[in-house]
Amino acid sequence: MKKIIYASILSLLVMAGCKKSFFDINQNPNAPVEGSVTPALLLPSTLSRTAAKMATSYNYAALWMGYWARSGTYGPSTEQESYAITTTFGATQWTNVNTGWYDILFDADIMEKKGTASGQTFYVGAAKVIKSIGFMYLVDQFGNVPYSKAFDFQNNILPTYDKGEDIYASLLAKLDEAAKTFAAISSTSAEIKAADIMFKGDVTKWRKLINTQRLKLLIHQSEYLSAAAVTTEIAKITADGSGFITAGNSASVNPGYAVAKDQQNPFWGAYKTTELGAVVDDYNRANNYILNKFRNNDDIRYQYVFSKAATPLNGNTYYGYNYGESIPNSDPKAINSSDVAGPGLAKSPTQDQWVFTSVESLFLQAEAIQRGWISGSAQSAYNAAVTESFTWLGVADATNTATTYLAQANPIVSWTLATDKIRLIDMQKYLALIGINNFEAYVDYRRLSVPADLPLSLSPSRGSNIIPSRLLYPQTEYNTNAANVAAQGTINAQTSKIFWDK
Repeated sequence: MKKIIYASILSLLVMAGCKKSFFDINQNPNAPVEGSVTPALLLPSTLSRTAAKMATSYNYAALWMGYWARSGTYGPSTEQESYAITTTFGATQWTNVNTGWYDILFDADIMEKKGTASGQTFYVGAAKVIKSIGFMYLVDQFGNVPYSKAFDFQNNILPTYDKGEDIYASLLAKLDEAAKTFAAISSTSAEIKAADIMFKGDVTKWRKLINTQRLKLLIHQSEYLSAAAVTTEIAKITADGSGFITAGNSASVNPGYAVAKDQQNPFWGAYKTTELGAVVDDYNRANNYILNKFRNNDDIRYQYVFSKAATPLNGNTYYGYNYGESIPNSDPKAINSSDVAGPGLAKSPTQDQWVFTSVESLFLQAEAIQRGWISGSAQSAYNAAVTESFTWLGVADATNTATTYLAQANPIVSWTLATDKIRLIDMQKYLALIGINNFEAYVDYRRLSVPADLPLSLSPSRGSNIIPSRLLYPQTEYNTNAANVAAQGTINAQTSKIFWDK
């Protein structure tokens, strides 16, 4: 666990010393001091890094969930495709300079403490929201993790682990505190509006994000929480009165993305082109499973989440692969296949980077209505969520195209024909979140087994392995925090489950 400390402090040094950074925080980049790090300087950096991580760090989920596959230009990725993951797989999710969750959360924790000490409550509320996102991802990948003592370096250099269910309960409580904090703020300063690269100091939008994040935490626990517990939490959301993220109002950040080295939109920079126009991702390509799901159901969205092949062969403008398959040298290569940054996702190298999209919000609301948690028409909410997906991607004549799509007599589309409305909603959520939130599809697959017909890897080395139910703790934890990680027992990626995975 010592690596968290070193990496997190280093992240501040790197952030301070990089001349091309959006967020230089010291006049002398060679002598950064903690006193110069203010909440106003930490907020844009923390928001930007959170957005970038959510958008670009979950390739493994996209591959396991039938969204993406390895292109014909590359040989097998044995560990990933066999599902026989080790303690090094996904280790950067835990801690890594600037991109590990604990590194990001360390800065959020500093922001919260400095905001509390200085009476700058806006930053305190924002820090709690960022923490709710980061710790949710950590729990959803690793289960029990250091939480209550994670940043108490003076007294807990080797922090104990908190139970995942206890962390979730605490996150909901912290979000309630954040909602009340923002509700008490009547106006924001010019400094806050400049530092808040997501909502420009609009506290109502923060409260909508908080409510949507609270709903997300509850939906993740749909098969775990009692009805009474859900009712209690929903009552808090209702009492806030701000509602949720609505159509056309995604939570996104933009610190000033530019066509310059290390300053492009993170999604574009990871999957489309460099600032010089060179292709950056020849590995990830369309998976035939979802490509066929779209095509076989008259769903035009594949043309927006995937790109046309740069050099099509035999008329295959959109060409994909099967996950884990052995690809002969004679098969089409990356240049002959569809990349994963289609025109509906990668619209511009300077576009805003989404954090929580309106698409995901509307699907969460549709499921909550169907479960009887919140009021409204579940069918209307479902139709609105699907329509928002078409609109968000920029589909031509989106509303009419979506209406025609929804009118199909098809069990994975038609509300009337679907025998299980919850799984219908989540199947359409699965189709809508490709490239937008690959990890959420992995959550729903473990939570509800949606999609039910998701194929397993074709890797010859897979054996009897199935899609992992979690990641293993990083080897660095076994090396530096051995007693506390050992207390979690023997972890098996195929059979050890996150607490909400029933």
